[in-house]
Amino acid sequence: MRRRADAPSRDVYTLRTSGTKTAAASVHDTDPDVYRSVEDGPEVEVRVLSSRFLGRAFRLVDVAGAARVLDAVRREHHAATHHGWAMRASVPGAVVERSDDDGEPAGTTGRPILARIRARDLEETLVVVTRYFGGTELGTGGLARAYGATADCALDAAPVRTVPIVVRLEVACAYGDLGAVEATIARAGDRVHEVKRAYDPRPTFSITVRRGAGAALAAAIVEATASRAAVRSA
Repeated sequence: MRRRADAPSRDVYTLRTSGTKTAAASVHDTDPDVYRSVEDGPEVEVRVLSSRFLGRAFRLVDVAGAARVLDAVRREHHAATHHGWAMRASVPGAVVERSDDDGEPAGTTGRPILARIRARDLEETLVVVTRYFGGTELGTGGLARAYGATADCALDAAPVRTVPIVVRLEVACAYGDLGAVEATIARAGDRVHEVKRAYDPRPTFSITVRRGAGAALAAAIVEATASRAAVRSA
């Protein structure tokens, strides 16, 4: 693929090869307590013969959000012939993957888009590729390459975000142990992302902490209070 020098309001590419990009190293390889996602990216365009493929990557907050995004894309490009898409969404304890060919031959659309998301080890990510048919049949292989290449361009254009994986601890203690609990939380440093406190009728803490540090922090609070504090995972 090459970027055209005369691109107007969006990046426009012409598909030249059928190669697949080498995926970047997964952030999970170095830090098991984070995952990669994207922020909403700009629309990109890939031209293959006389067909136009418009792609965009979106941050997916939840599975239900995919339907809202797809509805908006369909309204914006109501004259287009197909809107293929794929997503990887995070749910407790798992990653949900879905894709759709939207009337294109089976396996030519959603599957190659999903493969590009997987290759980058992205979660909470939706990619939509809209096709304006130009009158020339591309064949199943050509379609798969075009949809996959457009997904690649869309993901290249979208800012990548690194998201920490966290757990929540609920702590209850006596007022006499309040200082020990606060000091233990402070020693955890930036592994603790948020602490919510309440003091009626006794001190309680809701602590959001990096997943890998949760068990150690819970044990440290129990030790610092000689097992008087009650600690549980929420």
